[in-house]
Order: sequence, then structure tokens, then C-alpha cells
Amino acid sequence: MNVSMKWIYRLGFLLLLFFVIFLFLKLRPIWKPICLTFGKALIPFGIAAFVSYLLHPVVEKLHKKGMNRSISIILIYLLFFGGAAFVTYKAMPVIVSELEDLMQSTPYLADQYTDILQTINEKTANWPVQFKNRIQDAIGFFEKKVEVLLMKAMEYTLMLPDFILLFALVPLVAFYLLKDWFLIKKTAWNMTPSKVRKQSVAFMRDIEQSLGSYIRGQVIVCAVIGVLSTLLLWLIHVKYSLLLGIIIGITNVIPYFGPIIGAVPAVLIAAATSTGQVIWVVVIVFGLQFLEGNILSPLIVGKSLHMHPLLIMLSLFIGGEIGGIIGLIVAVPILAIVKVAISHARVHFKRQRQVGK
Repeated sequence: MNVSMKWIYRLGFLLLLFFVIFLFLKLRPIWKPICLTFGKALIPFGIAAFVSYLLHPVVEKLHKKGMNRSISIILIYLLFFGGAAFVTYKAMPVIVSELEDLMQSTPYLADQYTDILQTINEKTANWPVQFKNRIQDAIGFFEKKVEVLLMKAMEYTLMLPDFILLFALVPLVAFYLLKDWFLIKKTAWNMTPSKVRKQSVAFMRDIEQSLGSYIRGQVIVCAVIGVLSTLLLWLIHVKYSLLLGIIIGITNVIPYFGPIIGAVPAVLIAAATSTGQVIWVVVIVFGLQFLEGNILSPLIVGKSLHMHPLLIMLSLFIGGEIGGIIGLIVAVPILAIVKVAISHARVHFKRQRQVGK
């Protein structure tokens, strides 16, 4: 195959790939409800698998030091879920109380935002028409976003009992995953065709090297940021500090845009109280972002992904477009897996060409 034919083949492959992606996005109204149904059913299993993935290295270290594997699993299991249950037991009444208070205060908050927007409109009444129109567009956009945010908050609050029932399965599923870890690996090995077993093992090892430290490090960093933000918001007397701290901690897993997304609810709540609180909230968010970007992430996470920031941003835009907040959270891990897959595919095709010669 000459050089021109190779480029024609590659161009045809790219065009076919773009067509498949375009068709996939156009069929979104068909596959999205199905995916949502299956996704909801698989939530506890996915969380349990994630928890098992986090705990497995600790279990292995204890086992290598001479502790019986079953005992090490039970010990780590009880420490992790016991600690999680204790924190949930202490925090849940506060979270429920803050949610109830937030739902009751929604009309008051809406009135406060309306007054703020009216004040801005009055103070800009004498501005040039072009600037005033832009401000009006920004106000309209802001009002729509606030309305959507409040509706989402109400929707997720009503779904909370269902999620609690689903999450109750997590400890049980996680225990069996940890207990039967090697059995699961053996089953996966037997189900994999013999021709690609070695390559599959190398592929999974490279994914673990690329993602393992990143995921575990991000969990620790998000927990630290969540605790610090809750404490600092509480110190400046921002309402719903625990709820807002949890949101900031969870959204911090999204590179670059996470702190901004997490800060929006805190700024909205603070805006209903005073301008001074808004300034303090912004200072806290930027301070935590500086702490995370310059100290916590380099120290705990490191540069495990080895990907250009522009590539990460592109994956975030695509993930956000397809899956919203969930898409933003899983975009970077999926990108890391795709990167490893492309690297292995190149090696595989190179070997095939060498064999063909």
C-alpha cells in the first residue's frame, strides 16, 4: 500500500468515525431513556466497584505483611464503612435540616434575587443602549440558570429517599467484590480469548498505572477541599455550609471548571444575605483553588495522567454536552482509557504490519 492510499484509508476511517458519532448523538432521544433506566439500577454496583477499587490496594498491603486476607478485608471494610456510617449518622440530620430550610426559603431567595436584579437594572438605566441590552441579556440568562438550579435542587431532594435505598446495597456488594476479587479476575481471564490475554493484561496494567493514583488522589483532595470549604463557610456564617461544602467537594473532581461550578450555589446563597459574604465566598473559593492547584494536587495526585490541558478541556466540553455533570466527572477517566487504548492499538497494528511483511 503506497503513501497516498494510506492517507485515503485514514481519511475514510476518520469520516466514518465522525459519521458514527453524529448518528449516535442524533439517536440520543432513543438511547438516553434506556441508559438512564439501566444506569439507575447499576448505581449501587458502580459505587461498590469504585469503593472496592479504592480499598483493594490497602487490603493487598495488609495481606502481604502476613495478615490473613479475610481478616484484612473485614478490618478495612469495617474501618471504611464504619467511618462512613458514623459521618453519615452525624451529618445526615444537619443535611436534612438544611435541605428542608432551603426548600422553605426558596420563595424568599427568589424575591432577594429579583430585588438584586431590579437594582442592577435601575442603576444601569442611563447607560448606552448597547451596554444596557447586554446587561439585560445577562440578567435574563442568570434568571433562567437560577430557576433551573432551584428546580434541580427540588428534584434531587425528592429523589433522596430512593438514593438512600440504592446506596444501602453498596456495603454488601463491596464486601463480595473484595472477598471474591481473585475469583473475578480468574473469571475475566477465562472469558478472554487466549490470543489476546497477554495484551489484555498489559492494557489493564497500563490503565491502572494511568488512572490509579489519579482517582485515589482525587478522592483524597476532594474530601480535604470539602471539609475545608464547609469549615470556612461556617466560620463566615454562610447558611447551609455543610450542604454547600459537600457540593464544592464533589464538583472539585472536575478539572479547571469544578471549583467554579461548586462555587455558584455558595455565591447565590451568600448573595441573598449580603455583598460582604459574596466577597468572602469568592475569596474562600479562590484560596482553596490555589491550595488545591499548588499544594494538594501536586503532592497527592501528581502528574499521573500526562495529558495536555487543552485535551482535558476538550474532553470536559464533550462530556458535559453528552452527560451533564456526570459527563464532566467521568470525562477525564474515559479520556485516559481512550489514550491507553489508542496506544495499544498502534502497537498492535504495527506488529501486524511487521508480521505481514
